[in-house]
Amino acid sequence: MALKICIPTMVVLVGVLVLYFSISPTHAQDALLYRDPKQPVETRVEDLLRRMTLAEKIGQMAQMERENMTADIMKDYNIGSVLSGGGSWPKQNATAKDWVDVINDFQKGATSTRLGIPYIYGIDAVHGNNNVYKATIFPHNVGLGVTRDPELVKRIGAATALECRATGIQYAFSPCIAVCRDPRWGRCYESYSEDHTIVQQMTEIVAGLQGDIPEGHPQGYPYLGGQDKVVGCAKHYVGDGGTVKGINENNTIIDWKGLLDIHMPAYPDAIRKGVGTVMISYSSWNGVKMHANHDLITNYLKGTLGFKGFVISDWQGIDKITYPAHSNYTYSVEVSINAGLDMIMVPYNYTEFIDTVTFLVEKNYIPMSRIDDAVRRILRVKFIAGLFEKPFADLSFADQLGSQEHRDLAREAVRKSQVLLKNGKHPNNPLLPLPKKAHKILVAGTHANDIGLQCGGWTITWRGMAGNNNTIGTTILSGIKSAVDPSTKVEYRKKPSSRFVKAMQFDYAIVVVGEPPSLVIEPHLPKIDALVAAWLPGSEGQGVSDVLFGDFGFTGKLARTWFKRVDQLPMNVGDPHYDPLFPFGFGLETKPIVAGNH
Repeated sequence: MALKICIPTMVVLVGVLVLYFSISPTHAQDALLYRDPKQPVETRVEDLLRRMTLAEKIGQMAQMERENMTADIMKDYNIGSVLSGGGSWPKQNATAKDWVDVINDFQKGATSTRLGIPYIYGIDAVHGNNNVYKATIFPHNVGLGVTRDPELVKRIGAATALECRATGIQYAFSPCIAVCRDPRWGRCYESYSEDHTIVQQMTEIVAGLQGDIPEGHPQGYPYLGGQDKVVGCAKHYVGDGGTVKGINENNTIIDWKGLLDIHMPAYPDAIRKGVGTVMISYSSWNGVKMHANHDLITNYLKGTLGFKGFVISDWQGIDKITYPAHSNYTYSVEVSINAGLDMIMVPYNYTEFIDTVTFLVEKNYIPMSRIDDAVRRILRVKFIAGLFEKPFADLSFADQLGSQEHRDLAREAVRKSQVLLKNGKHPNNPLLPLPKKAHKILVAGTHANDIGLQCGGWTITWRGMAGNNNTIGTTILSGIKSAVDPSTKVEYRKKPSSRFVKAMQFDYAIVVVGEPPSLVIEPHLPKIDALVAAWLPGSEGQGVSDVLFGDFGFTGKLARTWFKRVDQLPMNVGDPHYDPLFPFGFGLETKPIVAGNH
């Protein structure tokens, strides 16, 4: 009898204990703490962090390339982020729905994990959502700096955020706040100016991407203003535009004061505006790789500047700490994470990364406190971005992709970014604006009828693509045809012969040329009647014709020095050997022509 009494008593007691623990008010609240949007962000972060295993934490620190990702990988490895590199799309000419479907498929894997931590999708939306077919492509930064118009750039940021959200993307690797000090750098077109003050003004794009930071917002704390905004990324920290001879990913040799005075100032501005993330530069500072620079990342960026968002590597950036790249990956992982990197862009070798970090933590080469700091920052941004409340994308913003309103904004940016460098062979006899009514106009040159070339790099692919079939827009040629009087005949030849030109008796010719690096034009300048720097205007070529034919005046001023010869470089405004072809700040102006006076 005793045995029969003990067994049910024990069962009852166990049942009572289970019931007791499941209904305890304290535990019930605790179990839902990180899921409760009414709780403070830091409370949610700490609650979730303490529940995570080492494997779950390390997974959050990895960002993988889309083409190497599946929902199962997401679920099995607790991956924190996915990106599309330049030219990485769900399929050729993918629609907004195609993007949303892929992004949501990965999210199903993330939210089905034990803790259900959503991932965040990043993309290089550096002049519009430029990887995406039919997106509005804005002028590159080299042109936008010319406008000296922070409010314009802020509106571009807001439009870019909407077009990212149209495709389900929540994170843009923008803005690039490099201060390009040598135009031999192939990425100089991504820089607003050689002058840090202009670059600082242009950080207003952060407010466009993320929303205006409210009064009283904690210093250094990330901010996101709603589901129509995206997390931004200030890059590339720091000194990427100052390398020796402009060699990409090379060494920036400058003293501490010079680094602070020239290359650093835009970062505090971006942080004050609540930028969510900072991307580290491939380059070195005085021989120390930035991806391994503890003093500049942990001590200065996170310490002195008080940055509370997360720090992300560039594409396989930690691999390049060693030469040859990836030759000592264990060392690269150890030194980069200990330097203060929080999320590592490991497009392909995610298992190697995860295994290596696990080994280094277990052997105490990377302290657990450093892992917790990294994951704490990543979770903070995800909570602020509202990912836990709304992890899945939808098509509510799909109509924003390439909208007419955004194309009109891009056209405005194009015309404001034009710089008139020469206007007639004699100052008192200007050539521009051109009359809309003429007998015949010749339009020539490689870039006159090519949307891909006028958009430049970071358009559909990393280096861009020539041709008119890769995205939607208006060529400079079609803009000219739309601008002129219906009676004016516009003849296009990419490379017309001199014989053809003489035979056709054109009233004037518009020649549109360009090349990937900076163009040395001094030898040709005497032969040119009028010269306009149109930079890389993007998808709305009509903005060029808007000023050529006087619907709007030229207002742009050079945001970088136009040199005479390569042997002068580097040469920036204020240098003792300053002898430019066109100085910093130069730009002729014209007045718009009143309708009917063309």
